[in-house]
Amino acid sequence: MRDDDSSTEAVDARLAARLAELRAERGWSLGELAERSGVSRSTLSRAERAETSPTAAVLNRLCAVYGRTMSRLLSEVEAEPALLVRAAEQPVWEDRPAGFVRRSVSPPHAGLRGELVEGRLTAGADIAYDRPPVPGLEQHVWVLEGALEITAQDVEHHLAAGDCLRTRVWGPTRFRCTASEGARYALAVVLP
Repeated sequence: MRDDDSSTEAVDARLAARLAELRAERGWSLGELAERSGVSRSTLSRAERAETSPTAAVLNRLCAVYGRTMSRLLSEVEAEPALLVRAAEQPVWEDRPAGFVRRSVSPPHAGLRGELVEGRLTAGADIAYDRPPVPGLEQHVWVLEGALEITAQDVEHHLAAGDCLRTRVWGPTRFRCTASEGARYALAVVLP
C-alpha cells in the first residue's frame, strides 16, 4: 500500500468518527439526520463507520446540517492548525468517482473567517451542491488552469484560466470542468 493510501484512510477514519460525534452531540438518530440532510440512512451509516468516504455532494449536505464549511469540518479531523502549512502537510481530500481533489491550502482557524482551497477537477467532472454549507458564504473562484462552468444563483458563468468569479452563496451551485485537460482553481472562502 502506498503512503498516500494509508494517509487517506487515516483521514477517512477520523472523518467518520467526527461525523458520528457531530450527530451524537445533537442527539439525532441516523433517521433524523437522514431527514435533515436528504442523505440515506445507509449512506450515513457507512460513512460513520468509515466503510465509504462520503462524496463531495454528501459531505456538503452534512456540512449544511452541521453549519460548517467543508474545510472547517475537514480541519476538525486534522491535528492542531499551524500558522505555516507546508505544501507536503496540506490536507488533501478526494472524491475519486466525481473526479474532484480538494487541497486545504490555508485551513480554517477559530480566530479567522477566511480559508484558501485548491480544487482540481478532471475533464468532464460535474459537481452539484444543492445548498451552501453556510448560507451567505462568500466565495472567490480563481481559475489557475483549464476552464470551468460555474452556476450560482441560477446564473451560468464560463471561466477560463486567469478569470475570477466572486459571489455569495445562498442556494444551489454547480462546478463543471469544460476543459479537456481538467481544471485547477483556487477557492477563497470567507464566512459571513
